[in-house]
Amino acid sequence: MPPLIVAFAALAALDIAGVAAGLPPLEWVAKPLLAPVLAVHLWRLTGTRHLPVLAGLCLAAAGDTALMLPGRVAFAVGIAFFLGAQLCWTAAFLRAGALRYLRPRRRLCAVHLAGWVAAVAALAPALGPVLGTAVAVYASALVTMALTARVLGRRATWGGLVFLGSDLLVGLGAAGTDFPGRAVLVMVTYTVALALIATAFTVAEAQQAVEVPSAHRGMLMTRATD
Repeated sequence: MPPLIVAFAALAALDIAGVAAGLPPLEWVAKPLLAPVLAVHLWRLTGTRHLPVLAGLCLAAAGDTALMLPGRVAFAVGIAFFLGAQLCWTAAFLRAGALRYLRPRRRLCAVHLAGWVAAVAALAPALGPVLGTAVAVYASALVTMALTARVLGRRATWGGLVFLGSDLLVGLGAAGTDFPGRAVLVMVTYTVALALIATAFTVAEAQQAVEVPSAHRGMLMTRATD
């Protein structure tokens, strides 16, 4: 396992332990570093080929920091940073061909749209008009990211879906609906989703590197038998 992924896993475990034990200092040590560590990992393997993904990870780090602060203003600022992150990641998936992939899959798009409508309808009344509108806008970007992520295959697909679940849990908490273990579950799903999305791009590049030489070998063999 790459050293930076090991570091990410250790930071995630430390942050989850801090949440579970109610120790904010552990969260402040670990959580702001989660996304930057993944960004460095991606940069070391792919350079600047995935700048939107790197930008999204930096915005996620800022959002993580904002969401650790108390109050609705900090929550709104955190949403704004994560909105930027979702837009960056969506741009990366679009560049990978998401529109072409989704064009014949209208039913899948309709299911995601219905999920967005249901979530907003459930959460917005408890959040109030201003925060409810902000959450609705953010949710639309999040659902779009999860939908376009499917273009990169199973890893990115699960990353998008788990991110949806994690942020739904965040929204429930903001709307006043809580249950034992919710905060821990938020962080478990968030760290898993972040890792899946970031590494989906490195895995996709590795697969392409294998497929291209294979295609060349096939062409050479065809020419040799002609």
